Amino acid sequence: MLSVNNVSLRFGGRKLFEDVNIKFTAGNCYGVIGANGAGKSTFLRILSGELEPNTGEVSLGKDTRMSVLKQDHFQYDSERVIDTVIRGNERLYQIMKEKDEIYSKSDFTDEDGIRAAVLEGEFADLNGWEAEAEAAMLLMGLGLGTEQHDKILGELESKDKVKVLLAQALFGKPGVLILDEPTNDLDLESITWLENYLADFEGTVIVVSHDRHFLNMICTHICDVDYGKIKIYMGNYDFWYESSQLMNQLIKDSNKKKEEKIRDLQNFIARFSANASKSRQATSRKKLLDKISLDDIATSSRRYPFVGFKPEREVGNDILIVENLSKSIDGVKVLDNVSFTVGREDKIAFAGNDISVSTLFKILAGEMEPDSGSFKYGVTITKGYFPRDNSDYFNEVDLNLVDWMRQYSDEKSESYLRGFLGRMLFSGEEALKEAKVLSGGERVRCMLSRLMLSTANLLIVDQPTNHLDLESITAVNNGLMDFSGVLLFSSHDHQFNQTVANRVIEITPDSYFDKLCTFDEYLEQKEERMAS
Repeated sequence: MLSVNNVSLRFGGRKLFEDVNIKFTAGNCYGVIGANGAGKSTFLRILSGELEPNTGEVSLGKDTRMSVLKQDHFQYDSERVIDTVIRGNERLYQIMKEKDEIYSKSDFTDEDGIRAAVLEGEFADLNGWEAEAEAAMLLMGLGLGTEQHDKILGELESKDKVKVLLAQALFGKPGVLILDEPTNDLDLESITWLENYLADFEGTVIVVSHDRHFLNMICTHICDVDYGKIKIYMGNYDFWYESSQLMNQLIKDSNKKKEEKIRDLQNFIARFSANASKSRQATSRKKLLDKISLDDIATSSRRYPFVGFKPEREVGNDILIVENLSKSIDGVKVLDNVSFTVGREDKIAFAGNDISVSTLFKILAGEMEPDSGSFKYGVTITKGYFPRDNSDYFNEVDLNLVDWMRQYSDEKSESYLRGFLGRMLFSGEEALKEAKVLSGGERVRCMLSRLMLSTANLLIVDQPTNHLDLESITAVNNGLMDFSGVLLFSSHDHQFNQTVANRVIEITPDSYFDKLCTFDEYLEQKEERMAS
């Protein structure tokens, strides 16, 4: 068990939490949610002991080991991958090192023998004989084959380092597991494996994630961080969302009836308070009025941007024909004779190899030339492109947001641009921020604004939910569900794929799959294909 008792935290004059009292129990998974800046990651740092609260304490059950997903991707760059995972249980790792040092001595003494025996006992108690096998199992579950286990961590790509650090957090079956954004940079297969692993996990899991499907699959409880309070709700994310919306509506309906009652009483008092025969009745009604107070509707600090795409014209019958596109990058083939035809009702989720999909999108957007093959758009088509990497749009640009948006808008007036930025949560002075200093999430919102201004009827959208909070992801999800044009997109957000796509195309350097189906149906068929 992990207990939080009367925890409060302030930064300067700003209150993040006050008098938080929670008990996290074994066998449960707690999803920590809240608006950007509400303090989700800070709360995890308090739980892990990395940050001291102003008041209160966090206590861990006796003999319970806590494991935390590391955020520093360079901390273990000089170590072997398999050793990095085993360091998830630091005590076990130190025992293994000390044992090796003792047994490698040329002048092995009686004291060394006694010390080695003590270490061997503790090593067995910590299940040390299974350590390498468990570490290998975790790595392979996350998609890292045995050929990578003996490599130095610094040799791996960034996305593979994330998997190693995640395996490290899971290693040794800790009693409490704290995960901050564990699905970032994971492919769908790794996310599915992690969902299944955590579903069977016997300890306590506390996780921050922007992946709604992931939270729905693993969570037994939701911790809502809002207005300096942290409240626990039973159920997964969708259950919390639906019940919170319903509760707000019930409160509004209740208040509506009270407001009608108050108006009746006020009218009665106004009419009869001056009438001597009615004055006693009016006084009693006034006392009743004084006792009626509206329930406090806890308006959330969450802010939802407006995301809506309105094509300037409808698409015709001819949309897009792709024929035998091939492309190699640095001598490695990423597209091999890819062909497909896009229909006017299509919203296509592209899955498979991320590099292959992004390369295809760059070619279709006119930002890269294929090695061979061709593609042709219909005459009615206007296209808009949202790239996965948006750094070129910001890093070398010396403009504030109003002027940055003006580059892409036919309407140049500041009032219009400020209004548009306001709907994307850049209000007041925020609209005058320098474009080159924006956070990842702010850049994505700007790129979405640019895409909305295009009024295109065919959108090519590459990983639009990266860096966004749950509220912004929901807004983008809803905006693309409502989009009346043609959509080609990629996303690692399962719920996004399932709710938007009516067709799935899987592209890898050496395979191809194309079918009219939902995303869940695609995953089922993929499982069947792999099994056969």
